[in-house]
Amino acid sequence: MGTWNKPPNKSPWEKGPKPPDIDELLSNLQDKFKIGLPKKGVFSYIIILAIIVWLATGIFIIDPEEQGVIKRFGEVTEVVGPGPHYHLPSPIETVQIAPVTAVRRLEIGFRTIQTGPPAKYRRVLKESLMLTGDENIIDVQFIVQYRISDLENYLYSLTNPDVTVRSAAESAMREVIGDSSVTEALTVGKGIIEDTTALLLQQTMNSYKGGIKIENVKLQDVHPPDAVKEAFKDVVSAREDREKMINDAEGYRNNLVPKARGEAAQLI
Repeated sequence: MGTWNKPPNKSPWEKGPKPPDIDELLSNLQDKFKIGLPKKGVFSYIIILAIIVWLATGIFIIDPEEQGVIKRFGEVTEVVGPGPHYHLPSPIETVQIAPVTAVRRLEIGFRTIQTGPPAKYRRVLKESLMLTGDENIIDVQFIVQYRISDLENYLYSLTNPDVTVRSAAESAMREVIGDSSVTEALTVGKGIIEDTTALLLQQTMNSYKGGIKIENVKLQDVHPPDAVKEAFKDVVSAREDREKMINDAEGYRNNLVPKARGEAAQLI
């Protein structure tokens, strides 16, 4: 057979499609990755928005019963009252807000464990047992009411204001009870004891520069210790009977003496 019908010889590498160009492939991959990345202008907008949000965190509002203390790098710069305010965002400036018109209540010598009704209390004898001026032991339970008069001093001059006021109140009451008789503490002297204790406690708070105004001190219960309560009741009853007898005798004398003088004048 003739050779003119045979196909020409070809290299095996010439069979199938042409292989891809390496440079073109790398270029296509780079284009795909660029689609997901923000453009330079969009990235700038994101940064600006983040800064605006950060600056907006410095806006705050003080309620009518509150005050706020603004600190810059830990140092107090301003005390502000009710209304909208602004401070530089944290960590440059921070604000601490607290109610200043609210009256706080502390219990000394007892604790309320259930408001009830009926209310339930727990006695704290290490606070309540006190020695009078005539060397009698009595159980004194009282409350102290106070409010904040200077927020800066209240927040930063006292480590724990409630603990400080409670300790100072107990000390002041012990001093006043120590200058009073047991009769005054149990009966007629309660008002004087309350007023004197409040005055002494306020002087102590002023010396601490604690920013606290003592509103009042109120005795809740004053009685002898349980072990001698009945004996004290007998003593108090005896004293009341004695006072009654003295008053009756004074009344009889006041009635009899003018009458006797009148009769004597008639005889003369």
